Amino acid sequence: MKAIKCLQTKDDGSKCGAWAQSGKNFCLMHDPEMKEDHKLICQKGGQTPKKNFTPLAPIFLDDPSDVVNLLADTINKVRTGDLDLRVANCIGYLSGHLIKAFEIAEIERRIEVIERAVLKK
Repeated sequence: MKAIKCLQTKDDGSKCGAWAQSGKNFCLMHDPEMKEDHKLICQKGGQTPKKNFTPLAPIFLDDPSDVVNLLADTINKVRTGDLDLRVANCIGYLSGHLIKAFEIAEIERRIEVIERAVLKK
């Protein structure tokens, strides 16, 4: 079956332009059979319940090994279904930045040691 555009004509006389639903002549928005459903969808827009998750206790991440432990714990919680995937993704993303910050801090520390040694000579 060939895909067609919605047959609805707008108030300004132009055609809707959206693709029609499979086997129908109208898009979801203009389908006369879906008028009540469309009304409910519009009323509920943005009001869908978000998956709630239990806030996690703060932890101290003082060195890269703490981040490794955090990631291992996060992976295990995702595998058992105890942690919302959005939270796990956020932890993974921020952990990457934290590891990079640890690396930069270590490089700066090493440069400082080298500079002091050079200045003493």
